[in-house]
Amino acid sequence: MEKRRTERLVVVGNGMVSHRFLELLAARAAKAPHPLQPSFEVTIIGEEPRLAYDRVGLSTFFDGRTPQEMTLPAAGQYEAAGFAIRLNARATAIDRQRRVVVVDAQEVAYDRLVLATGSSAFVPPIPGRDAAGCFVYRTIEDLEAIQGWSAGRPGRVGAVIGGGLLGLEAAYALSKLGMKVHVIEFAPRLMALQLDETGGAVLRRRIEDLGVEVHTATSTKEIIAGEDGRVRALRFANGDELNLDLLVFSAGIRPRDELARAAGLPVGERGGIVIDQSCRTEDAAIYAIGECASYEGRCYGLVAPGYQMARAAVSAICDAGRGQADESADSVDAVFTGFDMSTKLKLMGVDVASFGDAFGSHAGAHVVSLLDTSAALYKKLVLSPDRKHLLGGMLVGDASAYGELLQLAQNRIVLPPEPESLILPAGKGERPAGLGVTALPDAAQICSCNNVSKGEICSAIREQKLTVVGAVKSCTKAGTTCGSCVPLVTDLLKAELKKAGVAVSDHLCEHFPHNRQQLYHLVRFHKHKTFDALLAQHGRGRGCEICKPAVASILASAWNEHVLEPKHRSLQDTNDRYMANIQRDGTYSVIPRVAGGEITPAELIAIGQIAGKYGLYTKITGAQRIDMLGARLEQLPNIWRELVDAGFESGHAYGKALRTVKSCVGSTWCRFGVQDSVSLAIRIENRYKGLRAPHKLKSAVSGCARECAEAQGKDFGIIATEKGYNLYLCGNGGMKPQHARLFATDLDEATLIKYIDRFLMFYIRTADRLQRTAGWLNNLEGGLDYLRSVIVDDALGICDELEAEMAHVVDTYACEWKKALEDRETMRQFRSFVNSDAPDPSIMSVPERAQHRPATWSEKAIRVPALALAGGGS
Repeated sequence: MEKRRTERLVVVGNGMVSHRFLELLAARAAKAPHPLQPSFEVTIIGEEPRLAYDRVGLSTFFDGRTPQEMTLPAAGQYEAAGFAIRLNARATAIDRQRRVVVVDAQEVAYDRLVLATGSSAFVPPIPGRDAAGCFVYRTIEDLEAIQGWSAGRPGRVGAVIGGGLLGLEAAYALSKLGMKVHVIEFAPRLMALQLDETGGAVLRRRIEDLGVEVHTATSTKEIIAGEDGRVRALRFANGDELNLDLLVFSAGIRPRDELARAAGLPVGERGGIVIDQSCRTEDAAIYAIGECASYEGRCYGLVAPGYQMARAAVSAICDAGRGQADESADSVDAVFTGFDMSTKLKLMGVDVASFGDAFGSHAGAHVVSLLDTSAALYKKLVLSPDRKHLLGGMLVGDASAYGELLQLAQNRIVLPPEPESLILPAGKGERPAGLGVTALPDAAQICSCNNVSKGEICSAIREQKLTVVGAVKSCTKAGTTCGSCVPLVTDLLKAELKKAGVAVSDHLCEHFPHNRQQLYHLVRFHKHKTFDALLAQHGRGRGCEICKPAVASILASAWNEHVLEPKHRSLQDTNDRYMANIQRDGTYSVIPRVAGGEITPAELIAIGQIAGKYGLYTKITGAQRIDMLGARLEQLPNIWRELVDAGFESGHAYGKALRTVKSCVGSTWCRFGVQDSVSLAIRIENRYKGLRAPHKLKSAVSGCARECAEAQGKDFGIIATEKGYNLYLCGNGGMKPQHARLFATDLDEATLIKYIDRFLMFYIRTADRLQRTAGWLNNLEGGLDYLRSVIVDDALGICDELEAEMAHVVDTYACEWKKALEDRETMRQFRSFVNSDAPDPSIMSVPERAQHRPATWSEKAIRVPALALAGGGS
């Protein structure tokens, strides 16, 4: 048998598209190779100092996601595939005759070369653009520079030149840094390439409701710097000036085609390396993929077409030696013939989608649209001349129907007789029969990023016996890039499970044939006060680690009894059982309540003295409280007693309950404040303290639109206005951050409190176990409009009940620490050993930065060698 030849393959660039190319190449090599398929000696040249990372999710950096968490390759992934990687290395020239790439003055030989150099940010030629404090928004290094410049400057003014996708992403980032943000757009509307005039106006209103000032049809004439060289202001063409402290250019991108140009390869009229359907350039040994490539005169700035180019290039490179007549089973027919640029985005928490012929350029096309100015919603469908097919559309404010509408357009599925029913709000018309994911053909592309069809997903579900969405994503890659297709993937999974006769159960667990909402109503209706009573009448067995804490939470929400009463004690998880958060070394953290973030000097001194006395590590939390860590179990009652004597209460940091209500200093101190945010925050926190819920609750009150308290990232947030307060609902930070939605505007305090009472109790009644308010709203049929009808219009006729239930919680509040200290039997459980009052000898600490931290097992083993066996080393 003829020996397989080895070719030197050099990949210049290590972005998302390059990474996908390398993944596909490695997967192809792992299969039984065709005898004529070459093996490859792969060298990767990366210009950035880090491996490929999630550039689509770049803005999550400002939500706390670290560069390491954004990295795409797993540790050692390239090395395991035999790939050599050179980072911080710049390719400066290509010698096509000798087939070498010059990298930092060194030559790297190739047999095949893949250019995946991506694009660069376009900086308009505006005088003064080189002033200090001017940035682009393209790489992690750019974001770190922006973050560093703004550090210690809360409340400063930042501006973004560019009102497209990237510009609004940058505006979101600046708002997260606490800046007052302006967006400057030369076009007459935001996102002019994706939205029409009406869509742009609705998006503008949504963005301005978030505190961002938008300037459209505005041309920047000059960037003015101060004597220190720092950017100071923008001067517009009409003579107006805008004072600012930071400027971000986000006015588009330009393909990085300079290597190809210098090597004599053809480039497009508007830039980009010219490629054919195999992503091959004029030079048969050189390929180009991603944003640097130009196919039929067009460059593609989205990741999905780049992924399709990566498939085409891998197919062409691996099949190059096999001949056109080869029809073996493992031959892959992947070519790039252009790409549908339909997209769904979430910009500053606002859903925006555009697909197909969104502007109705097709001759004879009809348009059906829905504009709701009160809710700031816009939905538009472009129909074929016979109104039987969907050609395209755009969605602003609510893009939940995007997946289905896109499939209707792409697969030319015949529409119902009244196509407008596809975009009518819930309750205004029944869903047309025959539509939905089951009506799609197997060839329908569900995930465009990873080219996964409906048939492939359904086959994987059946053959692999998949039962959860996460398993479907892992198996098929669908939904693992931008995530916009996950709702369709979920619907397919449910449909396949139903078809297979597998019940899609929402039961809490095997012991209760009910979901959490049903159990809550059973507790209320039958007035069950204990887990045993509920289990005896409505469940079976003895319960488990799922249903016991869930029912304990329901009972606490309904009746507000102490969680450590004997009838409830055994139901609690560790944190609730000891009313403190357990840490990795077996110690606990203690966080007293600091309502509204306001604390007196005497209280600060008390916390310092208590922490010093018990040897606790102290740290300011992100929620304006003081965390004391390292408390041993037997120390907790004494720490609580001293805190209670100093005037503190439990902060409920251990429970699924109200945690904090952050505040800025408001009109009392701040020159920008328009209301007394501190007083309102204290009132709200004291009202809802101790309220148990399906998940933790966080709130904040900002004294003006500058939003220093970050109210729009909270379960319920309040922003002061000249006329009162705006109420935002169902936001959260954490692993999956989501902006809160504007619910009501210019409320007086009494109405504000009334709406919050109703909202919280309705959430407690209807949410699933461990479901945050953001996920709850996302799954709530009818969404924010439905929630508004329940809370404001009393559409269900339950508002009096909700207010009465909240009044009971408020009236029966008692500090859990103080009440526990009064019960001798409860205090007996606060010791490490049932037969001894001795402390746990395995708990040790080591000094660090004038405080201490938990000792590692290896550090413990040095002190007590016998512990090395117990800890298993480190």
